[in-house]
Amino acid sequence: MQPVMVKRRPRVDWKDFLPALIVVFNSLVWYALTFSTFSRAIDGLKAAAPITLAIFTVYYVAITCSGILGAMLSPRERDTFLAAWMLIGAVMTALLITIPRNTIPINIIISLFLGIVAGTGLPSCLACFADATVAENRGTYGGVTWGAIGIGILVLALSINAFNLILTFAVLALWRLLGFAAFVISTRKKKKTRPLRDPSSFSFILHRRDMVLYLVPWIMFSLINFAEAPMLDRVFGDFATLAGFIEFAITGLFALVGGMLADNVGRKRVIITGFIILGVEYAVLSLSPEMPITWYLYTVFDGIAWGMFASVFFMTLWGDLAGEYQREKYYALGGIPYFLAGFLPVIVKPYVGMIQTVTAFSLASFFLFLAVLPLMYAPETLPEKTIRQRELEKYVEAAENLKNKSERKE
Repeated sequence: MQPVMVKRRPRVDWKDFLPALIVVFNSLVWYALTFSTFSRAIDGLKAAAPITLAIFTVYYVAITCSGILGAMLSPRERDTFLAAWMLIGAVMTALLITIPRNTIPINIIISLFLGIVAGTGLPSCLACFADATVAENRGTYGGVTWGAIGIGILVLALSINAFNLILTFAVLALWRLLGFAAFVISTRKKKKTRPLRDPSSFSFILHRRDMVLYLVPWIMFSLINFAEAPMLDRVFGDFATLAGFIEFAITGLFALVGGMLADNVGRKRVIITGFIILGVEYAVLSLSPEMPITWYLYTVFDGIAWGMFASVFFMTLWGDLAGEYQREKYYALGGIPYFLAGFLPVIVKPYVGMIQTVTAFSLASFFLFLAVLPLMYAPETLPEKTIRQRELEKYVEAAENLKNKSERKE
């Protein structure tokens, strides 16, 4: 009996992948910590609620519109575009130092430009990652990348935690500048890639059944996640900070686990599992929201679900759906729900005291379970032949293990 030949899994070319890893890692760490520090600076102004609302409204509208515009541009010289985007980001971050001394109109203008600078390059940044990978390994490398992002945010956040706003913005500007330098150096050895087909229109993409079936649950998750954030802060109290650090660590680990599973059993199963975990965590929290044990259970479950979603929704799925088309518009549409929903805590926070905790968490659990329904009809984006190949690999491995056990017994 001849041995079964199993096709080797495709690997990425590190000359192409390293620049993508650098730009995604640097950009998402920069975005998360810059926005967090920017929010802290605006809250520190102690301005009237309508003014604070106006500043954040301008920011969220700017980042959404600029993301769409950046995706429509779809620059052919993407490396040059991304390098310029990172350099401008460093300059913009340095300008945030002036927030405490500025007048309100100036801070609104700064909020506008920060949103524009943050959003313009994000679709191309993530499309760069998708182009450097293939469907068969995109989940795994997405998990590795997001795991690194989680660790990077955690380490840098702890490092600058004791700094004042001026020093924090200076460090973040330096971080962006270092990312720019590393990206420029890494692209010198990058190979010329085969150009993808011209991008589809946003209208065409939104009329695709598979896109809608994945986008609807993602919208539901984004709305629930951000709408519930002020409620969680009120319930957790001082535990919220510790919960954030615990969740980051778990997310980093399960981003890798979720990415590997996505390349073995498919994206759809991983996403459905994530939604089920989210539904369970809110259901548990609704039973006894005042008990610390439910806080820890929620934190662990949320970290696991976020890890799975980070590797699939943020890094993998939209690149898969784009296929042979340029991917900027697909990532832009995938990012819009997340960025727009980020505005919800600003709106919900003043009314948290009027909302019943148990009702809020129960409704969140119900709608998260409901979000699974569109996924039941969504097609799998991992190629069918790849899934069969993974099953064959497991079969061959099990057969070899059984054979080895039999030989040892003899």
